[in-house]
Amino acid sequence: MRSDEFYMHRALDQAREGLAAGEVPVGAVVVDAAGEIVGAAYNAPVAGHDPSAHAEIRALRAAGAHLGNYRLEGCTLYVTLEPCLMCTGAIIHARLARVVYGAAEPRTGMVESKANLFAQPWYNHRVTVEGGVLAAQASKLLKAFFAARRAGGGDS
Repeated sequence: MRSDEFYMHRALDQAREGLAAGEVPVGAVVVDAAGEIVGAAYNAPVAGHDPSAHAEIRALRAAGAHLGNYRLEGCTLYVTLEPCLMCTGAIIHARLARVVYGAAEPRTGMVESKANLFAQPWYNHRVTVEGGVLAAQASKLLKAFFAARRAGGGDS
């Protein structure tokens, strides 16, 4: 099996695709227990006019389609930014084994920054978490994106 850094680089590749498409540069990949990438995506709520089109949700959908099952047991999600409330819920419902994220999201992160939804006793599924993998690279992409938007007078 390849390292967490290897798969996070694949998620960063997705984030760069999102950046090129004018989206907030967040990328995600889903890896099965054998180490195969079974889903990959970047943020696309603007292009898709879809508030649920976060990188994590889109990668989970791709993995479910690839595997023919919405249960992604034994899979790991690699995402460049700490997941939000919506995405943590989807991760739990998908029954992912593990989440590895890059940069923390101090305003809306629901894995460790604002709350740890995975640790709540009412959920019947536990997700293992590893944060901070290639965080500097993920953070640099996000900071550059928002700095460019502020300089250009766009929304942030």
